[in-house]
Amino acid sequence: MSISDVRRVKLVDIAAKQRWALNGGPFGSKLTTKHYTDSGVPVIRGTNLSGGSKFSFDDFVYVSEEKADELRPNNAHPGDIIFTQRGTIGQVGLIPRSAPFSRFVISQSQMKLTPDPEQADPEFLYYLFSAPATVKAIDNLAFSAGVPHINLEILRNFEVTLPSLPEQQRVAEILSTYDDLIENNQRRIWILEEMARALYREWFVEFRFPSGAKMARVASPLGDIPKGWEVNPLSAIAEVNRAQISPRNPPDEVHYIDIASVNPGQIDAVTTYAFPEAPGRARRIVQHGDVLWSCVRPNRRSHALVMFPDPDTIASTGFAVLTAKAVPYTFLYAATTTDEFVAYLTNNASGAAYPAVTASTFEKAMLLVPPQSLLRRFGEVTEPMAEEAHFLRLQSANLRKTRDLLLPRLLSGNARSGGKSNGDGK
Repeated sequence: MSISDVRRVKLVDIAAKQRWALNGGPFGSKLTTKHYTDSGVPVIRGTNLSGGSKFSFDDFVYVSEEKADELRPNNAHPGDIIFTQRGTIGQVGLIPRSAPFSRFVISQSQMKLTPDPEQADPEFLYYLFSAPATVKAIDNLAFSAGVPHINLEILRNFEVTLPSLPEQQRVAEILSTYDDLIENNQRRIWILEEMARALYREWFVEFRFPSGAKMARVASPLGDIPKGWEVNPLSAIAEVNRAQISPRNPPDEVHYIDIASVNPGQIDAVTTYAFPEAPGRARRIVQHGDVLWSCVRPNRRSHALVMFPDPDTIASTGFAVLTAKAVPYTFLYAATTTDEFVAYLTNNASGAAYPAVTASTFEKAMLLVPPQSLLRRFGEVTEPMAEEAHFLRLQSANLRKTRDLLLPRLLSGNARSGGKSNGDGK
């Protein structure tokens, strides 16, 4: 990429030549929760710009077609770039061309850009605005009083470095290849986890067994159950908070899982500390197959399965660590992440500001326990699924790392030219 191919432009100069190509969300009372409907035109909020993907179709709210027409200046379409205006500054999304909706409405906290297709490639712009250097530059322009925010004028005048359109498309194609592989892995993980959940429901909720045979039922505290099955407290099949680090003989370093790093079904990050520098709550020892459950606000479902951890991996004391002792770990995880179990924890949490449960709450939870032969068969089927999902997550993490290392080099032209750059494309 030659110097002559590169130009410095304001965002307003690469907006499409049409009305409202670069615009913010509705003002004030033009869009509030009272306008939301069960279906119609989806409203883009911050939740649709998070999760490490270009765009999330989860957790939409909707407005009617008539309301969307009224908010036409705030409509967005496939191929548009979406920016967060307040809150998580630097958050960006790209509505995919394959979106199942022909239009969207952006919320009061978003802004949108329809790029001029003769000047800018939308995917390149998405990666450009995802780059740490760009995020930092925008954050430096934000108003910090109260909730951090930027305005449309800041976005209009924000300058970016653009190579030629063919070069933009080449860079976007390379980076998109990584994202496509990551997205494919995410789909495979979802399928594996859904298969395990479906098998649990089939065998242990609906009582439809692999043999197809019907079993006599008996009464129990959980309703009618197959004869020979038991209802036991969780403490009968698992230990809660099995082990803690001894302050007398601590390891040199620990790999720490804190509450904020666990989202429903996955551990997003593990941080390594020299033990003297580790947080005071880094105490609970975990091992392969342990179930982590956040004790605070259990309705948020902050739980995850620990898979093949490094030695001296430690969890926060804000977690309950469940270790299977008489059942496969996949059975324990499935049984303690059902809607019914979450409801049990939520109903038994105490504290108004920070509703929380204790180890005792987990130990006293009553669970249906089938015979060992069926448990063993469940483990034989589902443990390989859990392992495959884990290795797919590792693969995705490596893909993200490689992509993120390539990102600044590709954006600056270094990966192709071998030239030097200051890292921000200037």
